[in-house]
Amino acid sequence: MKKIIAIFLIVITTISCEDVIEVDLNEGQTRLVIDAGINWFKNTLGNEQSIRLSLTAPFFEDNIQPANGAIVSISDTNGNIFNFEEDGSSGVYQNNTFIPLIDGVYTLSVFYNNELYTATETLKSVAPIDFIEQKDDGGFLGEDIELKAFYTDPANIENYYFFEFISDIPVIPTLEVYEDRFTDGNQIFGFYTEEELEPGDVVTIRNYGITERFYNFMFILLQQGSEESGGPFETQPATVRGNCVNQTNADNFPFGYFRLSEVDEVIYTIQ
Repeated sequence: MKKIIAIFLIVITTISCEDVIEVDLNEGQTRLVIDAGINWFKNTLGNEQSIRLSLTAPFFEDNIQPANGAIVSISDTNGNIFNFEEDGSSGVYQNNTFIPLIDGVYTLSVFYNNELYTATETLKSVAPIDFIEQKDDGGFLGEDIELKAFYTDPANIENYYFFEFISDIPVIPTLEVYEDRFTDGNQIFGFYTEEELEPGDVVTIRNYGITERFYNFMFILLQQGSEESGGPFETQPATVRGNCVNQTNADNFPFGYFRLSEVDEVIYTIQ
């Protein structure tokens, strides 16, 4: 009899594990998301730029809703105004007359749903990538490929860097931020490792010059999203506010950031 009861309980437990559990999550207020990264790649004019506007969605929603019909522009301190026009109904707003200037101060203006959003930021220069070093026995087990993108930090100048490593393996690019507080004037590197990399794979490496404020913004975001975060005694994740402000209704603040960077890019093939 005990064996029959035990088998019955195992069957019931197994069946119950296959039931679909629907989690009822609270839905927050729909907010505007401003993805305004102005990138001036070295050795280009930098005149073609785009800004993406979208709306927040529930946690389990796969589709990202574009924010259509906005009036978008960027102005500089020289009196230039660069208007961005939406490409169809994509939520992507484009301009082909932008004038980038190192240390130039720019102001973003987004008028959407009868509310005005603004942000002001400085376009920062970046040190070029000197060379790429590949190591084939990296990682905990000595089986991963590691890349180091070396660059020389300018001496006696406060600099902040944002590295992006893009390959066909992970869906999301690897992002890192660095400061030169302890490496001023030295040759240092951005670091990337991926266990599934193989000879012939191509990795796009980008180094962006950024402001201290964007460095702090990305540092917090990356800390919250890292595999090491979220322990029982860790600080709980918080809403990370960018530099965009709703001038019409402060309580209806947007997400995202307005950033302007000089960018150095290297396309590297794994050896």
